[in-house]
Amino acid sequence: MKNIVCFGEVLWDVFPTHKKIGGAPLNVGLRLKSLGNYVSIMSRIGKGENGKKILFHIIDNDINTENLQVDCELKTGEVKVSLDSHGSASYVIESPRAWDCIELTEAATMYAKNADAFIYGSLVTRNTTSKNTLYELLKLAKYKIFDVNLRAPFYTIEILKHLMSEADFMKFNDDEIFEICNALSFNSEDIEENIKFIATQTNTKSICVTKGSNGAVLYYNDEFYSNNGYVIEVIDTVGAGDSFLATLINKLLKQVNPQEALDCACAVGALVAGSEGANPIITQEQIAKFINSNNSFATK
Repeated sequence: MKNIVCFGEVLWDVFPTHKKIGGAPLNVGLRLKSLGNYVSIMSRIGKGENGKKILFHIIDNDINTENLQVDCELKTGEVKVSLDSHGSASYVIESPRAWDCIELTEAATMYAKNADAFIYGSLVTRNTTSKNTLYELLKLAKYKIFDVNLRAPFYTIEILKHLMSEADFMKFNDDEIFEICNALSFNSEDIEENIKFIATQTNTKSICVTKGSNGAVLYYNDEFYSNNGYVIEVIDTVGAGDSFLATLINKLLKQVNPQEALDCACAVGALVAGSEGANPIITQEQIAKFINSNNSFATK
């Protein structure tokens, strides 16, 4: 069991017909907890009913809430989610919300120092308060995982450069790494070349890039690993990348072979995309059966 802190937004994903609890850091945390880790969430909610429901949901899932702050003025986060005909999601992220104002506390510093891994994204830096808190905690954390998760217009290349420079492990999707590399004046259509560029620029040895239905590429200990994806009928892509990251990190922190870790992460990401919402229950038996029944085009 690893001790993992997830820092950033918790919110409601509001679909046209329903809403579900989400936010990338919480989605990652919920999956990590389901995989047998001790997870703490660092975020902020409003004092109304939406915040209470998130709090009870997190408690029900046995995630530590000591660093889940309550804001007396700002509302709990909400994101309006739209799905296209292929199940791909687009987002309208309401602002300001409670998670924009995560405060630096003594408890937060203690948890960041003691964690085996500290996971953060870029969206939480859109407000100065949460950004400054994150920057201070990054000075303390031992192993830092940057889930890039770009959401326009809530980022700048300067902030991204800082967040990348602090990371020990980074996860992009293919659009994100191309966008950032282009902004840094590196132009190549080859994913591995882009990964090597970011690794050199940031002195980060571990980088993963997801490619949607086409799997993912992992750069780990100076070697490349790849998986070309699993076939599944997509319902919606919300949270698929979050569960992918959680599964990959869970395996790598436990010293599992990188290729096996990547294959399992791609399978879980596909299973989430084939389900409704960001956090469907997925058992180890389901994962194993899915991998065995699919043609895994994994190559090293």
